[in-house]
Amino acid sequence: MAEKISEQQIKEREMQTRLEEIQKTGEVTIDGRTRIDEKVIGAIAGSAAREIEGVAKLGKSSIRRTISEAVGGTEKRAEGVQIEAGAKEAIIELDLHVKYGYSIPDIIVAARKKMASRVLEYTGLFAKEINIRVVGLEFSES
Repeated sequence: MAEKISEQQIKEREMQTRLEEIQKTGEVTIDGRTRIDEKVIGAIAGSAAREIEGVAKLGKSSIRRTISEAVGGTEKRAEGVQIEAGAKEAIIELDLHVKYGYSIPDIIVAARKKMASRVLEYTGLFAKEINIRVVGLEFSES
């Protein structure tokens, strides 16, 4: 007559098998899915863009912000960054203000490189597109 095995005994046997595998290989393999929230990806990209010399700040132009606030619109772009992310790639939309006296094309190239690198390093996602809109120019008060 076959021995009846409880669900608990099955789990214990599976656990024992996994423990033996870990002891043999020194590695743990656990299945599952990871999803990084778009706000997190946006924070990483925004932080990288702020490190570029000549970037004054992120965010939409003061005119657009004023109109949006007046009509009660909610801001989808956290600090000037909007992200669309899939399992392997991300599209980044960035609004930024540049400091007067800096080359806008140089800032854009440097920002794209830094954001793509940082997003890949921290999340494993490739930046499929990085669209940058310069929405303001900041003059120093010296």
